[in-house]
Amino acid sequence: MHPPLSLSLSVSMSSSSSSCSASSCQPRGTTSRSPPPPLQPAAEPLLLRSFSKALAKRRAIQLTRATPVPVPGLVDFSSNDYLGLARSPEVAQEFHSRLLAAGAAENGDGSSLVGATGSRLLSGNSTQALELEAYLTDYHSAPSALLFNSGWDANLSLLSTLPQQNGAIIYDAAVHASIHDGIKLGRAKRAVSFRHNDVAHLREVLDSLLLPTASSATPQCETAVVAVSSFYSMDGDVAPLREITRLLADPRYGSPRRAVLVVDEAHSTATMGPHGRGLVAALGLENEVFARLHTFGKGLGAHGAVVLGPKMLRDYLVNYARPLIYSTMMPPHSLVAIRAAYEVLYSQAGVLQARLGALVKVFREAMGVLPHPARLLQSENMIQGIVLPGNANVVALATLIQSRGFDVKPIRSPTVPLGTERVRVCLHAHNTTEEVVAFASAARWALAELARRSSSGNQHEQQQQRQHALSPLTDGGAMQARL
Repeated sequence: MHPPLSLSLSVSMSSSSSSCSASSCQPRGTTSRSPPPPLQPAAEPLLLRSFSKALAKRRAIQLTRATPVPVPGLVDFSSNDYLGLARSPEVAQEFHSRLLAAGAAENGDGSSLVGATGSRLLSGNSTQALELEAYLTDYHSAPSALLFNSGWDANLSLLSTLPQQNGAIIYDAAVHASIHDGIKLGRAKRAVSFRHNDVAHLREVLDSLLLPTASSATPQCETAVVAVSSFYSMDGDVAPLREITRLLADPRYGSPRRAVLVVDEAHSTATMGPHGRGLVAALGLENEVFARLHTFGKGLGAHGAVVLGPKMLRDYLVNYARPLIYSTMMPPHSLVAIRAAYEVLYSQAGVLQARLGALVKVFREAMGVLPHPARLLQSENMIQGIVLPGNANVVALATLIQSRGFDVKPIRSPTVPLGTERVRVCLHAHNTTEEVVAFASAARWALAELARRSSSGNQHEQQQQRQHALSPLTDGGAMQARL
């Protein structure tokens, strides 16, 4: 019988130390040598110099980013936890009970609660994943569902695989960066944007790509994928989905349809529609939309995403979506968290949505009309914003508001168009009326403080200019001033 590992090690070390000293224990046939010289620090790679130059350019125009350090005690007006489900005691309790139940049944299908162990196509699939997809198919009244690790992965998968080589991708100019990156990885013959929420311009683009022209009897493209968001996260406005679906059903574009619609419901998941099913469901357009993407990390308070659409689309993505094929599946406890959040959402969505709508009205009334050049976004939803042109201005405004105890973040150009920089304000069902009113007071104070500082700075500059004009310069002084 072998002794325990720790005992074996101690016996070995004890016998070794008793038979030789540190200086005499040398391998046989060798002589004592001096220790090697200390390692010299490696020369800085040339690549790091390129990084330094790139970051210096960003610093010069005040566009550097950093991971912010959380400040305890600030009231949340920044996160995407719109309904407060990420901090909900009911969700936590539901998650805990489901996790215990899953743990009791662990390894029934060879699964683990800690990690998925592999790609969905290898060892990462589980009965939990399949059951959740079946649940989401029913919840959202969809033909099929396919889970993804994130909304980014889902959009990347959809937009890089759906458009065919003889097809086009047409997208709203305000869609998320993940859609842009998916388009870049795709193989569409043409990729064309249309003006934000401008259905007339979308029609022009569709006509130019799918219909014969005066110079050619053959259309440029055989098919088209139209990509929009249901709810835009920077301006807080919604897509005209009824008008878009009506346009795509125009018989001029062929039967069967040559143009299909993909809707990113990241910010309308949980916050819109019956039981939080999204804007498409709120409008009754489930059968008019080819694919819907719902994310779980915003209004639902969890993590991950799902693509809803025809069974053939699911099969196609399983075979061609590289983020799905080559990524480890999300861990089983994430699947439990998603299901727990949906269970609470089903019973509480109506109450939480109504509360959120009431807080939006309180916020807009409390903010009132802002002094020029500041203005409020024209949004009637939970995403609000104080527009103040200039990156430096919105950074200063956000800093002042934070100093009064409220967590907000500045949104700078080019993330938003130049001249529309803003402090993004996210309202939540967990905010109180008193917090919203107090925030509005702090924001108006911060705007007044910035105006005061700007006025004081201008007066100081004018005073210096007057003093300079009244001070006679000698020839040497004039020369020194020019130098």
